[in-house]
Amino acid sequence: MATPVFLADVTEWTDWALQHRTELSGPVALVGGMGAGKTTAVKAWLRAFGSSDAGSSPTFTLIQPYDSPMGTIYHADFYRLNREEEAEALGLEEIFASGQPFWMEWPEKIPNLLPPETVVVFIEPQEDGTRKVTLQLPA
Repeated sequence: MATPVFLADVTEWTDWALQHRTELSGPVALVGGMGAGKTTAVKAWLRAFGSSDAGSSPTFTLIQPYDSPMGTIYHADFYRLNREEEAEALGLEEIFASGQPFWMEWPEKIPNLLPPETVVVFIEPQEDGTRKVTLQLPA
């Protein structure tokens, strides 16, 4: 696991995404509690990847596609899933096979569906308002 960094604002999130563009270009599991900053991270990452979409939490749509110069970027929020089987009907296999960035909130809801190449980003809020961010590459 990489050394954690502490990010304070959107500019730092965007800079971090630019530094980790390769790691964020495939399936990425965003792990953190409610309010940890997962959607905020995605919004900054969209900017870093040149998307003009502002980004929002796809809590009700479950998967939101965004346009970018590199093609479609997918953002999922699996919080509302009750069973892993519910995710199978969402076209995950096609999204994973596309090779496009696929940033997933609440990936713990679909542990058996995540491909082995999934990168994990842990986000932990700190008392001072920063976020402790740790990048874990696949084994």
